[in-house]
Amino acid sequence: MDLRTRISAALKQAMKDKAAERLSTLRLVNAAIKDKDIDARAAGQDEGVGEAEVLAILGKMSKQRTESARTYEEGGRLDLAERELAEIKVIEEFLPQQLDEEAAARAVDAAIAEAGADSIRDMGKVMGLLKAKYTGQMDFGAVGPVVKDRLCR
Repeated sequence: MDLRTRISAALKQAMKDKAAERLSTLRLVNAAIKDKDIDARAAGQDEGVGEAEVLAILGKMSKQRTESARTYEEGGRLDLAERELAEIKVIEEFLPQQLDEEAAARAVDAAIAEAGADSIRDMGKVMGLLKAKYTGQMDFGAVGPVVKDRLCR
């Protein structure tokens, strides 16, 4: 079952279960995907965005909520932070399992070898390979410095 179908099924189930918070989050996810579909159609893609793009949307939404929750906690608004964390749990149900540090390091080494990278100038190639293979599975903001470190050796 593809990701869009899973999200639609979860949305319908949330309606049946009368789970208001879950339903709200799933509607936000659906709206974000539809917005990207509209942008893609305007750019000439007839079928909208693909699975990788949907994963990127979900990853971005999760990251935004993580940052918001941190900001709310620092500001003493624990009620809003808890709501953001609840939304993250719903969104992450549809993301693939995150790679641990060790697996991410192996993925970086493999991408460096595949790209034939030997200097910092090849960082874009390596990051491109990682994004193509591991969208939604790793935080590229955290992986970037690791790639840079490995290429500078």
